[in-house]
Amino acid sequence: MPETLPTSGLTLAERRARQLAHDAAREEHHRTRDAVLGPRRDADTLRAVAEEAAVRLADASTDEVLAWVAEEFGYRTAVACSMADAVLPHVVARHLPWVDTLFLETGYHFAETIGTRDAVESSMELTIVDVMPQQTVAEQDAQHGKDLFARDPGLCCHLRKVEPLTRTLAGYEVWITGVRRDEGPTRADTPLVSWDEKNGLVKVNPLATWTFDELLAYAEEHDVVVNPLVKDGYPSIGCAPCTRRVAPGEDPRAGRWAGLDKTECGLHT
Repeated sequence: MPETLPTSGLTLAERRARQLAHDAAREEHHRTRDAVLGPRRDADTLRAVAEEAAVRLADASTDEVLAWVAEEFGYRTAVACSMADAVLPHVVARHLPWVDTLFLETGYHFAETIGTRDAVESSMELTIVDVMPQQTVAEQDAQHGKDLFARDPGLCCHLRKVEPLTRTLAGYEVWITGVRRDEGPTRADTPLVSWDEKNGLVKVNPLATWTFDELLAYAEEHDVVVNPLVKDGYPSIGCAPCTRRVAPGEDPRAGRWAGLDKTECGLHT
């Protein structure tokens, strides 16, 4: 099972050698992967796969679902990770080491989120793919005006999250998300497997039945990287201008777009 690359107690030279070996293993995996990766199947085929699995795996365990993903899709699999923690990609990498892990680089992240992203890339058997908007923040400001997120958060999310992700997912057959049913009312009925009509591929939510406490317990048990903001009152972490701390008793996503008539960025709707 993949664990975080340990560095405590090592000299600088030893840490450097271990990092070089880690990066070389990723490169070797990709050389092997590219040689055997088959063509992407069409939408009708993938839809049929999703509909059959949605019924058969409705009550399956996380490992059962991910074993099916690995067998059915192989490395046509993408994991979406916000870098609130790295539990989801860690769980997936038990079945698909060096799996592509998509990070939406919106340009508005907390410094802690970027630090978590970098720590995950350097220490885990994952392949981080930075998903970039077509415009920089400065270019967006020039076209739409400064602080679009405050005036039209829906458009800002579309430009910096939804459109870039849709474009990137075109090369995959399935994407795996960390959506959990305990995150709030809008996610209470999240299925383990579904057909994502908007993006034209299969969607899998293997942690749907997990609680926040179970997620943190897993991270502690397996020494998985967790964004330090999580312990500072941010159980759900998005862009810095649109995320606040959550008060005791609030649902985990109460700090997202607080004060606005908005509960989702559009990735999961």
